[in-house]
Amino acid sequence: MKKAILFLGVIAVSAATGGLAAWSIASEGENPVQFIEREVERTPALGTQFTSYEAGQYPDLTYAAENAVKAVVNIEAIQQVEMRRRGYDPFLEFFGIPQDYGYRGGGEPQFREQRAGGSGVIISADGYVVTNNHVVDGASKLRVKLNDGRTFDAKLVGKDSATDLALLKIDATELPTLPFGSSDALRLGEWVLAIGSPFDLQSTITAGIVSAKARKLGAIPNDFSIESFIQTDAAVNPGNSGGALVNTHGELVGINTLIKSQTGSYIGYSFAIPESIVRKVVVDLKEFGVVQRALLGIQFRPVDQDFLDAEGKDLGLTEIGGMYVAAVVEGGAASEAGVRKGDVILAIDGVKLNDAGTLQEQIARHRPNDRVELSVKRDGKVKQIEVTLRNKAGKTELITKEDVDVIEALGGKFADAGTKLLRQLDIRGGVEVIGIKADGILARAGVKQGFVITHINDRPVRSLADMQRMTEKVRSIDGIYPNGRSATYVLVE
Repeated sequence: MKKAILFLGVIAVSAATGGLAAWSIASEGENPVQFIEREVERTPALGTQFTSYEAGQYPDLTYAAENAVKAVVNIEAIQQVEMRRRGYDPFLEFFGIPQDYGYRGGGEPQFREQRAGGSGVIISADGYVVTNNHVVDGASKLRVKLNDGRTFDAKLVGKDSATDLALLKIDATELPTLPFGSSDALRLGEWVLAIGSPFDLQSTITAGIVSAKARKLGAIPNDFSIESFIQTDAAVNPGNSGGALVNTHGELVGINTLIKSQTGSYIGYSFAIPESIVRKVVVDLKEFGVVQRALLGIQFRPVDQDFLDAEGKDLGLTEIGGMYVAAVVEGGAASEAGVRKGDVILAIDGVKLNDAGTLQEQIARHRPNDRVELSVKRDGKVKQIEVTLRNKAGKTELITKEDVDVIEALGGKFADAGTKLLRQLDIRGGVEVIGIKADGILARAGVKQGFVITHINDRPVRSLADMQRMTEKVRSIDGIYPNGRSATYVLVE
């Protein structure tokens, strides 16, 4: 029986190899019977919607990989971390073990270097490198290692936590670069490469297809984050953050930023910031040192099936599609143009809106004072409204590096104080501190979580929108804790 199985296996292999092959079956003392297998030309069955297969029309990824990899770098971020102090220990003193003065209550603090990092992409021959903000955030020193092994110290030109992008500069010339492609032109199912340069595996290249566009995940830790991710199934792991997502022409179409998994390792899909946002942020950081962020000035909700099921009948909405305007910021761009609460924005500059990510991406391309055309549905009729976009202060002027992003400077996570809390504290409005970052004003001032900010620089703060519009340097913070204790924090230079 075993011989028969083995024999059938040989036959199967022979048949599978194709071409012109011969094999024989012979019994003892008999002439072998010859069997000839001839090559058969096979054409795969095609569905009626399929075109004929033409090899020259399908991608060869080697061109993109071999060229793009030269412009992807490793970034080492070095942080000075203060070491925990150790108090006086009489046990050590008794046995004559010396105690480092720096670990006791007095003396100079002791620091150690903590090293982390990720990847980056060279976008100009004179040394500009784009990466993720989370790769370089908090670093006291940055080093860039090129694909050819050369290493340079890097200067931080600027960073933007809302898009998780940063721009670095190294002192070098005639560097290999990646040209910008078009993330708008990407199609679902299109081949892309994810190229990174993590510490342990220089020049990692993985391939995948575009699975989705304009994904909004709520993953960027910023109250005013802008997310419109390209989703792919190209493998991305820690250390690849800031690396390149390239098309088959070797053009930069995105910056690889995150994975979504329960383990922290790649499990099937990854996400990249689209080129349309990267290009805008990079140009702003290079020209102004800050991002010129345009705001539409609305609160909105996608009109999807869940929204229709929950509120469609009450609001008179029956069709999926567009963004429902839940609120209009007083004095904002939309308000001044005549957009009202209850409107449904169907498109921006002709781009149809089916998800929040698309709306954010379309606005993120612009600067204050740029004009966009909204297709707005109101009372069953569609009308065109031209809107002049404004900055966070509600003005059309560009901002400078001296103008402060108050939320970024405070270093925390915030939320509008709820009705119950406002009633409990007997205040008209405020912003609750629900998280504190280690390197911000709140941490340095000793503000505790739960504090409700009511004034900054003696100006009332009744909502996150009020805080967002502030651009002057923070000098004082007033507010109240949940137990009713009022507090004022004054910053001393």
